[in-house]
Amino acid sequence: MSKNKGTSSPSLKRSWFQELKAEFAKITWPTKHALAKKSTVALVVSILLGLLIAGVDILLKYGLSFIIG
Repeated sequence: MSKNKGTSSPSLKRSWFQELKAEFAKITWPTKHALAKKSTVALVVSILLGLLIAGVDILLKYGLSFIIG
């Protein structure tokens, strides 16, 4: 039987890890200030969306109870 050549070669693994390291070096991480600002915006939007959904739910509940009896 023939072995699958090239898939487990140490040089290919080393090359893959070197390329991975190079890609990680290209990442631009946000500053603490930018991260805090974006997290605050996400939190506020989540709260507002939750309140909107709760309001629609209450209106539908009230509307259906008015219609049904």
